[in-house]
Amino acid sequence: MAKLYFKYGAMNSGKSTILIQTAHNYESLGMKVLVMKPKTDKKGDNYVVSRIGAKRKIDYFIEDGDNLYEFIRKYHKNINCLLIDEAHFLEAKQIDELLLIAAELDIAVICYGLRCDFKLNAFEGGARLLEIADKLEEIKTICKCGHKATINVRKVNDNYVFDGNQVAIDGFENVTYESMCPKCYFEIKNNVKNLD
Repeated sequence: MAKLYFKYGAMNSGKSTILIQTAHNYESLGMKVLVMKPKTDKKGDNYVVSRIGAKRKIDYFIEDGDNLYEFIRKYHKNINCLLIDEAHFLEAKQIDELLLIAAELDIAVICYGLRCDFKLNAFEGGARLLEIADKLEEIKTICKCGHKATINVRKVNDNYVFDGNQVAIDGFENVTYESMCPKCYFEIKNNVKNLD
């Protein structure tokens, strides 16, 4: 039976690179893949883009309210693998539909995304993946101090911020992110509070 996988990590851990490589691996064996991402993710337009320069055109944008199970069942049930970038942006019901795709249609579903936002709160889709995915895999990266980074810190105009909307896309409206270990995150957060 196929499984639902959630491969998560802080930003700059190589999630998109691994997705692109996974698609290549399936296709090099003559298998069919479908690459999707939520329309919320404007980065790269209709491409999955990696910070190392690799990119892959997506096959379909996912919008709020889309029924992924019915879409795959009707139009793409001949694929071997469904790859989803930025899966944390999906709705919880869409994650449930991905589990149905794996269980009932026997299609491997591999989701890539974040475990939590810059305020350490779960995204709806990421939280549901952590609850129901058949297999969880952490993709690791490092903090500037050399320890494992697990947190994404938001910067606006190169200044660290700890308030704001949950979703702000990297590279838009002067927003960037930095991956950090918890120790560095709380040191910077406390310094910003002391400056206020």
